[in-house]
Amino acid sequence: VQLQASGGGLVQPGGSLRLSCAASGDIAGLKNVAWYRQAPGKNRELVASITTGGAPTYVDSVKGRFTISRDNAKNMVYLGMNSLKPEDTAAYFCSMNILPLRGTWADYWGRGTQVTVSS
Repeated sequence: VQLQASGGGLVQPGGSLRLSCAASGDIAGLKNVAWYRQAPGKNRELVASITTGGAPTYVDSVKGRFTISRDNAKNMVYLGMNSLKPEDTAAYFCSMNILPLRGTWADYWGRGTQVTVSS
């Protein structure tokens, strides 16, 4: 099982980006999925998560600006980011709780995709 994140880039303050994360491999089940971020010199923080039923949660700093969504049929998770601020600059990582066809439930991580908000 592998996770591949994409969609990062350089954007001006107030701009928007949409991150995508796709899980590939022999997947038998998918539970909670989430996006984390890590800025230089800071700890990784949970930005948003969404349950299998579609219930999202967000860290306070992104509420009203970010939207997490998922496509269970495609094993994908998205993060729509609007009104971006310089403090949103970080490497963004997706994480999924996956059951492989031959294995047990475990958390998988994608490589980070860099988001830089700067004028």
